Amino acid sequence: MIEEENGVDARLQAISAAIRVVPHFPKPGIMFNDITTLLLRPKVFKDAVGFFVDRYRDMGIAAVAGIEARGFIFGTSVALAIGAKFIPLQKPKKLPGEVLSEAYELEYGKDCLEMNVGAVQPRERVLIFDDLIATGGTLCAAMKLIEKAGGEVVEFACLIGSPKFKGRYRLNGKPVYVLVECRG
Repeated sequence: MIEEENGVDARLQAISAAIRVVPHFPKPGIMFNDITTLLLRPKVFKDAVGFFVDRYRDMGIAAVAGIEARGFIFGTSVALAIGAKFIPLQKPKKLPGEVLSEAYELEYGKDCLEMNVGAVQPRERVLIFDDLIATGGTLCAAMKLIEKAGGEVVEFACLIGSPKFKGRYRLNGKPVYVLVECRG
């Protein structure tokens, strides 16, 4: 039986509480939600992964694409549990071989994601995973990479999201699933 307090799953409360808020990182004005403190609590980490596995296990997902670097942590765990391959989406010049690239704007600068050519096959169903969604720019760039390769993005999954992304939010027509809201 899942314990609830005030109608909220106690596991979700523990997940939210395990995330440390670091003010003014990586630059002044940013309230960084740090998942490393959650990773130090194995039961909470396992519960977080479990929520995603329960959601995605029967959705016919062939690949989980994780965004460097924190998206790798949850993305690989979920991919293994649902029997999907894992595709790393990385910053420039970190992947060997031929890559596809997509530049994008951040709330505090510009960046680029890369993916190995051949990582996604045409019409493969792909889940895109990152630890946090703030504006959606990184996730949109990831979707463009997957679609360039012919893949079909099923959904975006994030451990943490701003309140506007909680519930039935869509990004470029695709659903966004957020486990807990940002703190701080």
